[in-house]
Amino acid sequence: MICTYYDEMYDGAGQVRPHYREFARWLADTPAELLAQRRREADLLFHRAGITFTLYGDEQGTERLIPFDTIPRSIPASEWQVVERGCIQRVKALNMFLADLYHEQRIIKAGIIPAEQVLANEQYQLAMQGLNLHRDLYSHVSGVDLVRDGDARTTCWKTTCVRPAASAICSKTAR
Repeated sequence: MICTYYDEMYDGAGQVRPHYREFARWLADTPAELLAQRRREADLLFHRAGITFTLYGDEQGTERLIPFDTIPRSIPASEWQVVERGCIQRVKALNMFLADLYHEQRIIKAGIIPAEQVLANEQYQLAMQGLNLHRDLYSHVSGVDLVRDGDARTTCWKTTCVRPAASAICSKTAR
């Protein structure tokens, strides 16, 4: 079986994609040791700031750094316009889902999601039931994971609500 993948920076002929040309020149001129140093600095920053996740049942320990690629993904503007619309749609759907869970619970009544899966979940906040939020905005910060499909199109793999602590970390590291 031949394993194929989509290379973000290079096309099938090994040529740098147009939107990566400037970055590829910079990367070629940057010493490998400097890149390794930046990787270590990022890992240290993530560790100090607690940008980690817990992996239970692993013999190597539970605390892991959030995976982080020091080489940024570049998406051409024409492609980003489509991706952005999709991200907005997904986040809107996520907020509509949460609004339903805290109000009419149609998704539960229809039997699509078992009531105990929602109501017994420790993240479900009983105090929020029936509470009307401005613009029905339940998730102020959402995470959208993007992947390339088999046709090299950027698609959304999953959309999640981001906990306040995680959003504070994101804002702190973006500065």
